[in-house]
Amino acid sequence: MTRLKVDDIKDIEKQLRQYDDELLRKTGCTLTGIACHAVGVKEEEIRRILSTTPAAVVPITSGRGAITGFSHTVKAILEFIGVGAFITTQSDVAGTAEAFEKGAHLLFMADDQRFVALNLKDRSVVDNAAAAGKGFAAGLDLMGGGLAEEKVMVLGCGPVGFAAVFHLFSLKARVSVYDTLSGCSHGLREKISEQLNITINIEKDLKQALSKYRFIIDATNAAGIISEGVITPLTFIAAPGLPLGLTPGAVTKISGRLLHDPLQIGVAVMAVEAVKG
Repeated sequence: MTRLKVDDIKDIEKQLRQYDDELLRKTGCTLTGIACHAVGVKEEEIRRILSTTPAAVVPITSGRGAITGFSHTVKAILEFIGVGAFITTQSDVAGTAEAFEKGAHLLFMADDQRFVALNLKDRSVVDNAAAAGKGFAAGLDLMGGGLAEEKVMVLGCGPVGFAAVFHLFSLKARVSVYDTLSGCSHGLREKISEQLNITINIEKDLKQALSKYRFIIDATNAAGIISEGVITPLTFIAAPGLPLGLTPGAVTKISGRLLHDPLQIGVAVMAVEAVKG
């Protein structure tokens, strides 16, 4: 997973209601609604399931250790969408055993490599990278009034970008990709060709490409690569990547047509995906 910093998440818990209102203004859906749109389930049914599915957040201290506030922030997001969540008092293996012993059906845990939700009942695994890519693609679809037959460019061809591309095709968008490493772009194109029998366009010049697309998903970890000069009144951007790829001027210019958060949409999609069965 992208390595979050304390400053990225420190205010999430106290701003969840405000952020939910912001999402409603931009997309017509709440955080839960965006997650349900991403997963393809009905919100009223999922809310009932989430409320009866106990979830444990297990602090993991391996590698570079737990990020201060991370477990509490994940728990707050889960509770905000209606999940009965708790943080285990123990960490790592002891915490995992504690979660199981206390009857958790879902486990949320993250190390330096992955952030996952585990469903102990059906043995499924939901990865945050895949959930974030899918969630922000769904959010862009809602914010832009539908992406069917629209040209969409995805910046970054890692796990988040791949998930976004895959979901965009389910929304019937016309997808192009860009990555500073051409091997990543071609690798993603090969995967999509194998799984969907679709050939996607690869953009080679970022500056030229940005001026050609109304709809953009920034799944990179590069700051300031989208300047205000490429922002038009018809530009919509969903940005799951950290740090944010837009310059301050671009953020001001795009105003209410930008979807970006460090954790909220990804966690919400993880929870809904994990219980949808």
